[in-house]
Amino acid sequence: MKKIIYKILIGVMFLTSCSNDFVDLAPKDFLNSEDFYKTKDDFNAAVIAAYAKLQGQVGLYFELVEWRSDNLDLGAPTAGTQDRYNINKFQETSANGIIQDAWANFYNGIFRANVIIDKIGNANFDETLKKQFEGEARFLRALTYFNIVRIWGDAPIILNEISAEESLSIGRSPVSDVYATIESDLQFAMANLPSTQDLGRATVGAAKVLLGKVYLTEKKYTEAVAVLNEVVGQYTLLPHIADVFDVDNKANNEIIFSIRFNKEVEGEGHGLWFAVTDVSISPFTSKLVNAYSLNDERKGLIDYQPSGSQLVPGKFFDIQSAATRDFGNDYILLRQADVFLMLAEALNEQGYQASGDAFNFLNQVRLRAGLGAFTSVDLPDQTSFRSAVLNERFLEFPFEGHRWFDLIRTNTAKDEIGSAIGVDIQDYQLLYPVPQAEIEKINNTSLFYQNAGY
Repeated sequence: MKKIIYKILIGVMFLTSCSNDFVDLAPKDFLNSEDFYKTKDDFNAAVIAAYAKLQGQVGLYFELVEWRSDNLDLGAPTAGTQDRYNINKFQETSANGIIQDAWANFYNGIFRANVIIDKIGNANFDETLKKQFEGEARFLRALTYFNIVRIWGDAPIILNEISAEESLSIGRSPVSDVYATIESDLQFAMANLPSTQDLGRATVGAAKVLLGKVYLTEKKYTEAVAVLNEVVGQYTLLPHIADVFDVDNKANNEIIFSIRFNKEVEGEGHGLWFAVTDVSISPFTSKLVNAYSLNDERKGLIDYQPSGSQLVPGKFFDIQSAATRDFGNDYILLRQADVFLMLAEALNEQGYQASGDAFNFLNQVRLRAGLGAFTSVDLPDQTSFRSAVLNERFLEFPFEGHRWFDLIRTNTAKDEIGSAIGVDIQDYQLLYPVPQAEIEKINNTSLFYQNAGY
């Protein structure tokens, strides 16, 4: 399968926007000439540019989801880490720079998708390919809004290319409306995406799995089970979990959707993720490190390995490119183990059963890790099964951008954060503050308001 490379080597005109545009309508590296959007090659380049926005979001998953969770603990702020420390300790304010960057990044991504969706109807090339490109744009828009609604709750819904002035009159819409938008986009994507395409581009399977995660978050368990069951059998668990993250095995059949990087192309790689020079300064919580039994294969994925002069967790191990001095791990957003554990969770929420598919899906993940299968003797009721699934997700997905959202979805954040880093969080802190700079740009708190508590 071919590999998608995000770098766009084409010169185009750029739309400029006024400085008070809260969605930052003109990301400077996006294709935005009125004369550009004509051919299938033009739109393919625009779609690739829309995917490229995801590369800058990996750091935001780390900052807003992992540092917020019970996986990581920052003992004290150092130069340049005050905003991270405040997020980790639940001391952030609406002036936090990381939160501001996330808002701008996400809405820039939505802008990119909206331009494609708006302009492709007038293009003159194969209708099936046009629908595919629109499906990819809608998938990316849905993924972005899913992150937005889980981070901030109510959010501006922007579904068309708009001017800077128009952006200042758009308020925050209710969570229910945001989820309705996400569902609609993913249903379109499911109907129009191919079953396979270049590595790093969305497929119908990716749209189904993301929609299943959306339904699970909304507690629409019947819908989640139905759509996730549609992909069972299309992807597999690799025999050894370390192989899933092997940089020489990026096209493996457990990965459903990932953010692509290429360390041999200038600007397409990244630095080492969670690297340290001494294991004594590891930010991993003792809760996470001590959670694994000796025979759990997943333990090696958070153990440090040497990569040059630094140490990096096995999950993100790579060797530096001699040419670019970068690293090239892809960042996996959706994989088969997640499908199985989401199905186990949703089936149990529909109603506990002492045997059957819920146990089967949970146990497939456990057996792959080298652990014994659970039975109804171990998990005799819905509550114990629910806790077992959450713990399995804790062991399976550290640093993959799931944990904080898992804790929110399962109403366990207060207990789990308290047990890991000793912070007593408040109800309002289950959402982040909206950047104050965005509120000031709109300057109408009845339309565009701050989250309670901030």
